[in-house]
Amino acid sequence: MKILYINSLYSPYIRGGAELSLKLLVEGMQALGHEVVVLSMAEEDGLKVDLENGVKVYRAGLKNIYWPFDDKKQPTVKRLEWHLRDRYNERMMGYVSEVLHAEQPEVVSCHNLAGWSVAVYDEIQKYGVPIIQVLHDLYLLCANSNMYKGDSPCHQICISCKLLRIKHRKLSLNVTAVVGISQSILSRFEQEGYFANAQKHVIHNTRTIPDPGPKAKREGNETLSIGYLGTLSKVKGIEWLIEEFQQSNINATLHIAGKGKSDYEEHLKMKAKDPRIVFLGYVEFGKFFKSIDVLVVPSLWEEPLGMVAIEALAHHVPVIANRAGGLKETVIDEENGLFCDAENPGTLGMAMRRLSEDFSLYNRVSGNARNTVAEILNRDRLVQAYENVLKNALHSGNPKITKHGRNS
Repeated sequence: MKILYINSLYSPYIRGGAELSLKLLVEGMQALGHEVVVLSMAEEDGLKVDLENGVKVYRAGLKNIYWPFDDKKQPTVKRLEWHLRDRYNERMMGYVSEVLHAEQPEVVSCHNLAGWSVAVYDEIQKYGVPIIQVLHDLYLLCANSNMYKGDSPCHQICISCKLLRIKHRKLSLNVTAVVGISQSILSRFEQEGYFANAQKHVIHNTRTIPDPGPKAKREGNETLSIGYLGTLSKVKGIEWLIEEFQQSNINATLHIAGKGKSDYEEHLKMKAKDPRIVFLGYVEFGKFFKSIDVLVVPSLWEEPLGMVAIEALAHHVPVIANRAGGLKETVIDEENGLFCDAENPGTLGMAMRRLSEDFSLYNRVSGNARNTVAEILNRDRLVQAYENVLKNALHSGNPKITKHGRNS
């Protein structure tokens, strides 16, 4: 089987879990003997091709008014213009057509389409092969990809996103199969009427994480090391965490790892007056998890899966998480961590206090942590599941168009 993967970015340009998971998947499918090709974007003009760890990767220059995959904050007017072009970016379709005809894939697997836009669906359908859409975020519903506006999550699509996503539900009818990285994200799209004709699947992302061995049991009044790992942004709940930690007065330290926009980082550092709070910047994941006792994932939006929680649990680190989105599929209350509720902010402080003071609870959830994600950590499980999705889609074909765009 020959597979074309389309994503905004591809290794070594990694911005988040989608790129990490895609790299693992692409290389896993290649290891099974399938022929794989990747089409991603670059800041530079034109279409270039290179090899990344043995994988053929096309990198197409983004035809929009600025490159969005950096930390530079753009003016509101420019952001609006970018999103207007990204509703249906026909300028990018020449690249898609060129690669389709050069590589002649049997199936196309779409992942994050920011920059490409849903115009790729029309281009692939003209070519006449099945389309698989993997849902890593909420881009197809929301211009910001996270259904979060102002200071709160959106419980329904706002007027501006309805206008910016006016074609998307209809174009999703062209998709042969859709994969949610959690049941939560797949259900969100189903509720909005997307992918009505598609085969539907849930496949949790994975990471290859050797077992580092269990955490030492807590037996006395040791200082609890609490960690946060991720982008420093309001939607991630970092301000909520800082506020609750400072009010808690527990015997603990808070280690904040990750980076954000420079002005927001300065705002957080001004807010965090407590000497128990340390900002670490970028860290090596394994060393970070070894240094902390508990990870907090206080995301205010519905995380599609919350891969950082899985990584922590794999390191025997229990997780305190906001009860929302895909986190509900990996964190199990009082079995491998504790839930808190953003609508009841004090629950985060209470959860940190419980794990600080209740040694038997901490030892139990830490001792259970890795076993609860053992199946998710199985890379063969993920690759085989996607192989089955692709084979089923290939056999079902496209009822409207036969291969290479000839009408049936």
